[in-house]
Amino acid sequence: MKQPVPSSTSTRERDDMSSSPEDLADEAVIAKVLEGHVNVFEVLLERYGGYVFSIVSRHVPRDRVEEVAHEAFVKAYQSLPGIKSPSAFKSWLAKIASRSCYEFWRERRRKPEDSITALSGDRQEWLDALLASRSHEDFRRECRRREAREVLDLALQQLCPEDRMVVACIHLEGMSVKETASLLGWSAVTVKVRAHRSRKRLRRFIETLLPQRDFSP
Repeated sequence: MKQPVPSSTSTRERDDMSSSPEDLADEAVIAKVLEGHVNVFEVLLERYGGYVFSIVSRHVPRDRVEEVAHEAFVKAYQSLPGIKSPSAFKSWLAKIASRSCYEFWRERRRKPEDSITALSGDRQEWLDALLASRSHEDFRRECRRREAREVLDLALQQLCPEDRMVVACIHLEGMSVKETASLLGWSAVTVKVRAHRSRKRLRRFIETLLPQRDFSP
């Protein structure tokens, strides 16, 4: 008896069944997850875990990176049914990761944990030494040290979460206004205004830490 020719649909389904989830494109993996194969989401975790960690690590303290990255993936999983373009999953995930960092700083601002007086003993000694520097060159030399991140972190904490994210994206990561606006879901005008305003605020705050220093370029 002549066997029926399989339809294109059944052929595609058979190909999917014979393929390992790790070999599937993002949109195929997402389709399987939405069909009820929830464990397949682990493929996306493995595929983009490092990518999300790299985004989060640039925006939150080191000891909170794992927590915030985990929250980003939880949000991604919960929001998966609403994704409009599965083939653009990576950029969609980047926005969720950035949003998770933003939410972290919103929560942190409600419950401030750090201040100059709350710095560890070693960090306080370093900051005291920095404040006692006698020249701008001393300051520039000290800022090349790893501990200079403490001053930057402290200054960034003075900004609202929105301004902090703009500063991190544009001034620390070197992203363009357009890229930042796309990542954060804001207009380019909003990003430009916040970038200009937040940079001035950072400058004023650092000048209060280092009085009578010449910050001219």
